[in-house]
Amino acid sequence: MSMKRENSLVFWLFLAPVLVAFTVVIVIPFFLGVAYSFTNWTSSAKADNALQFVGLQNYLSSFKDPAFAHSFGITIFYTVLNMVFINLVAFSLALLVTSKVRLRKIYRVGFFVPNLIGGLILGYIWQFLFNNAVPALGRLVPLFSFLTQAENLILAKNTSAIMALVIVGTWQYAGYIMMIYIAAIENVPVELHEAAMIDGASPLQRLKAITLPMAAQAFTVTMFLTLVQSFKQFDVNVSLTSGGPSTMFQGKPILGTELLALNIYNTAFLSNKLAEGQARAVVFFLVLAIISLIQVSINKKKELEL
Repeated sequence: MSMKRENSLVFWLFLAPVLVAFTVVIVIPFFLGVAYSFTNWTSSAKADNALQFVGLQNYLSSFKDPAFAHSFGITIFYTVLNMVFINLVAFSLALLVTSKVRLRKIYRVGFFVPNLIGGLILGYIWQFLFNNAVPALGRLVPLFSFLTQAENLILAKNTSAIMALVIVGTWQYAGYIMMIYIAAIENVPVELHEAAMIDGASPLQRLKAITLPMAAQAFTVTMFLTLVQSFKQFDVNVSLTSGGPSTMFQGKPILGTELLALNIYNTAFLSNKLAEGQARAVVFFLVLAIISLIQVSINKKKELEL
């Protein structure tokens, strides 16, 4: 056996367990889910062997549902806000810990730690802070006394509850994105900054003319990661707001902060509409894939421009 064929065999032997796991856990369930989305699948229908092909009925029912439409809109709104806040905070933190500030290595660890906390636990922690610590602050500081009123609680209104989700998402994920920015910033040749300083460039000018163009690839990666992470947010949504508070949309009472992943879960498991929930998941996948491809394409063009 030639050396080339031997290396190829070793490569595929090492790769085989991953390919098998990926096929069993991801590929096969995905195509089964697509097939089930065209049936009347519920827990009772499958138990009674009464599965029937219903065509696009589940998809049409989903698009006619005001809760699904509202979840789509609120998810896009949340995603845009979350992407902006996470990347702004993460890049600012990266600039801080790559400067000559004292204890910068300790700061790196401290900023990254929230990413290690599970989303469900994180949501309950911040729910306690918003419902108890913030009103306590209002009782201590007269300027914030309005926060003690039940109707002014952060999680009591849809707009402020969405902002609460953004705050928690940023606090959790900014440290992780910061590490990517740190790698990009530290990869910028020091000679470029030294030459710019000799020419009299200010820190802001060096940031705009050197750091940002050299870190363009990092922005493509971080924008993609935050887009996907925000769009499929589920655990923090469950533990922090549970989709509430309620609101009216198209004349129907719905959950005001029910993001798309939570809407799919509630449809499938709480309403026992498994096939319709799967149909919504397929739509969710297609929309996320298209948006992600567009985002990466735009960022790649901007890399060339910079």
